Amino acid sequence: MSTRDAVTLTHRHALYDAHRYSPAVRAGELLFVSGQVGSREDGTPEPDYAAQVRRAFANLHAVLAAAGLSFHDVIDVTSFHTDPERQFETFMALREQEIGTPPYPTWTAVGVTWLAGFDVEMKAIARFPEGG
Repeated sequence: MSTRDAVTLTHRHALYDAHRYSPAVRAGELLFVSGQVGSREDGTPEPDYAAQVRRAFANLHAVLAAAGLSFHDVIDVTSFHTDPERQFETFMALREQEIGTPPYPTWTAVGVTWLAGFDVEMKAIARFPEGG
C-alpha cells in the first residue's frame, strides 16, 4: 500500500484546509500540482482579473518551489477559464511573462462555467531532474 508524498507550504492559503486537498503530490519522478487559483491567503478570489492571474501563477510557483522545482521542470499545464473569449488576450500576455524559455510545457486551455468564484485555475505536472 502506497502513501501520498504531499508537498507542504509554509504559507498555505485557506482553500487547502477548507476543501481538504494537498497543494501537490509526488509520485516517483513526477509532481502533480493541484489546481492553483488567484486566491488571497484567506481563500477569497482576487477581484481584478489580471491580478487574479498573477496570483494564480505566484501560487503555482510557490508550490513548485516548495518541492524544489521551478516552472522549467513543468511538463504539462491545464488551465481553466470562465470566459475565455473575453479573458484570453490578458491571460496569454501574463502567461508569456511566466513560462520562461523554450522548450515549453504542453498546455491545454479549457473553457468552464464555474470555478467557485474564480476566473482562472491552473494545474500542472512537473518532473524531478534525474536523481532529484
